[in-house]
Amino acid sequence: MKLPHASGVQLHPTSLPDGRLGDGAFAFVDWLADAGQSVWQMLPLSPPDRHGSPYKARSAFASAPALLADPQAAVSAGECDAFRERHQFWIDSWMAAGGSIADQVRFEREWSALRSYAAERGVRLMGDVPIYVAPGSADQRAWPELFRDDEVAGVPPDAYAETGQLWGNPLYDWPALRAEGFRWWIERFRRSFELFDLVRVDHFRGFVAFWAVPADEETALNGRWQRGPGAAVFQAAAAELGELAVVAEDLGDITPPVTELRRELGFPGMAVLQFAFNPGDEDGTHEPHNHEAHQVVYTGTHDNDTVCGWWETLGSERRAGARRAFVGEADERVHWAMIRLALASTADLAMMQAQDVLGLGSEARMNVPGTTGASWRWRMEPGALTADHAARLRELTRAAGRA
Repeated sequence: MKLPHASGVQLHPTSLPDGRLGDGAFAFVDWLADAGQSVWQMLPLSPPDRHGSPYKARSAFASAPALLADPQAAVSAGECDAFRERHQFWIDSWMAAGGSIADQVRFEREWSALRSYAAERGVRLMGDVPIYVAPGSADQRAWPELFRDDEVAGVPPDAYAETGQLWGNPLYDWPALRAEGFRWWIERFRRSFELFDLVRVDHFRGFVAFWAVPADEETALNGRWQRGPGAAVFQAAAAELGELAVVAEDLGDITPPVTELRRELGFPGMAVLQFAFNPGDEDGTHEPHNHEAHQVVYTGTHDNDTVCGWWETLGSERRAGARRAFVGEADERVHWAMIRLALASTADLAMMQAQDVLGLGSEARMNVPGTTGASWRWRMEPGALTADHAARLRELTRAAGRA
């Protein structure tokens, strides 16, 4: 997949001032266009869990009714029948879990209008495909034969958690999925590209090897690596759907086979500036001088602190390294310095969080991995992104040749 040489902003719809797809979403598209931005990246649109996490959604296919601008809009029986015909593979699983087909019709109506409007303004929509489904989700209930119950998903100890992260999602029975031609994954990609122009596939390394934790464990420490399906899933999807506009989330414990698979498939990977300026990182893939053209560079992702919050906790050695890497004005505020650095990257696509454009601190962080209660709640104040913000970002974007 060829990425545009462009830039964009990550902001989940729940973080819009009204948290919905209505006027605020259209206004944000206008702001992006005025700011010279070409991509709006979002988190999964699926119905979140009780903590608000879209990564443990109640369905991998359905869209969240809470995002509707007009949840009471009239829906005809004909519209419901037509939707059911188009989405035969998954709609019954959602209805069996108590979901409403009328809400999905409403979402399709509102989303189609927003996506068309974004296209007219030159803004592509980028989504997110979590590798796993939630325990007890509509998907696990409808297709129990595709999931295991002996072990669950997680990751080993890393920069986010000393005992690893015990996600608890059901693991796939990959032999069972292979036996059915990866139909479930093909349909999942079909649904994703009905909604988005390109998607980030979360935890891409899990397709090479995944961390499996016994179901009765309380932490992820006693997990073990097991072999994933490799390229077969993506090849099956591409054979039916055509070229997959996929960005591989290749963060964390990335081994040579993960990089080899990503390159074999032609997917761009990711670099995160908040992981750079680290003398102890032998790999150094996030250092600006190691970025690749076929890559997406981020000031930070939804799992990171905001740039300003990160800077407050950064040690003196890494601060000095960052200052050496910064380009432009010496007295520029750190969030603008990081945005300028991302825009100057050789990576084709540069992405920044809306919180970083606004220069907000840790109070605006979207997610703290491995915790519950404080994540997924940040909402932007009305009018926070101003014409001045747009003008500044447009100027930097044009100077970097990305507008």
